Amino acid sequence: MASIDRKTFLQEISLLTGAAFFAGPAFAAKLTTDKSAIKLGFVTYLWGKDWDLPTLIKNCAETNIGGVELRVEHAHNVMPDLTAAQRLAVKKRFADSPVKLVGLGTNQQYDYVDQSQLKASIERTKEFIRLSADVGGTGVKVKPNALHKEVSTEKTLTQIGESLNELAKYGADLGQQIRLEVHGEATQELPAIKQIMDVATHPNATICWNCNPQDLNGNGFQANFNLVKSRFGATCHVRELDRTDYPYQALLTNLVNMNYKGWVLLECHTNPADKLASMKAQRAVFDQMIGKA
Repeated sequence: MASIDRKTFLQEISLLTGAAFFAGPAFAAKLTTDKSAIKLGFVTYLWGKDWDLPTLIKNCAETNIGGVELRVEHAHNVMPDLTAAQRLAVKKRFADSPVKLVGLGTNQQYDYVDQSQLKASIERTKEFIRLSADVGGTGVKVKPNALHKEVSTEKTLTQIGESLNELAKYGADLGQQIRLEVHGEATQELPAIKQIMDVATHPNATICWNCNPQDLNGNGFQANFNLVKSRFGATCHVRELDRTDYPYQALLTNLVNMNYKGWVLLECHTNPADKLASMKAQRAVFDQMIGKA
């Protein structure tokens, strides 16, 4: 390969930087994609909870956000009571768009003391697994959620892990990953999540990092991240990436360094008047942070 002198190299870098600036967010996102396989997506927690499916897909496409995790029971109405024809229609709507259905975000949990409630939640999760498979999703998000004073911590965490094993095996047969959100007043502590995952040994049982303040507890962010990074699934939830109360740059740098190929999903907690403008702004922040990683 012919060598180039330093002046020519700097001129070409300058042109490339200028091209990124003038070509806008789509070009910048392409540069980000070239640098890392991490993809930016969206959780319909607050910003998208009132959008029907066509509006949701249109808004994600317009803001260059490539995937979405649908929170169940929200206005998009992707729920287990959909008929076979309706499920195919949802799948086709995503297939005909540039937006990928990453999966379904449920509130199913497995900490129940009452074993009939536990069984019901496991069976309900299986309904969502089948639904996700039918509509073209890749997995289902679930929660650990709580500890109970009448039951030992170890027993509850073991029960959650065993439930995940059952669901992971079921999901694997349908091509659906099980994603345990780091969630719950006590169960979101990363040592508790690790204890659950030490029981949930099925490779299809994974965690969904959730960017909680508790991630900074104990020995700090890096130590907590290292506890569970080997069990990351295809999704990671973040709040607004330009917030200063969480080490988002460190998170994205860690993900780049571990060659993460999953989705960083915006689960924003504010209520801006112009949500599309805010989505575009978050896209720009994400690209900038990946560029620094």
